[in-house]
Amino acid sequence: MKNEPKENLNKLIELIKDIDFTMMTTVDDDGCLRSRPMSTQKVSEDGVMWFFTGYESGKSHEIEHDSHVNLSYAKPSDNVFVSVSGKATLTKDRAKIEELWSPALKAWFPGGKDDPNVGLIKVVIENAEYWDSPNSAVTHLIGFVKATLSGESYDPGENKKINM
Repeated sequence: MKNEPKENLNKLIELIKDIDFTMMTTVDDDGCLRSRPMSTQKVSEDGVMWFFTGYESGKSHEIEHDSHVNLSYAKPSDNVFVSVSGKATLTKDRAKIEELWSPALKAWFPGGKDDPNVGLIKVVIENAEYWDSPNSAVTHLIGFVKATLSGESYDPGENKKINM
């Protein structure tokens, strides 16, 4: 049981490592939820996630007002779905920007990594939940038919909640 949080976090990292984009949801000043696509730059083994952002942006203002965020990942081709909740902070940490920078980011930051608007969002994972199902349609069909015939509920795969 002692290694369970670490194992769960490793499973979470494994599930999302090949999913480039997530929908990041923030809370607007009036309490409305806003989501936008964001590219995950890094998920570290201590449960910290990193994203580039325009430091002077709507989402930055929303995070300063309310640090709660949700990240929704989906890879329907593999029947993988992940929801991550955490607290976000903004930073202009030059060393971290240097570490995570890639040339493709110039599309959003024409001035490069020294652009004064380059910032990072650091999300510390608090909770997560994932759904990981067998990929085969035949497997799903067999499971569905078995549940129908046996009267038991259909279990399409693994679902787990993770508390950090």
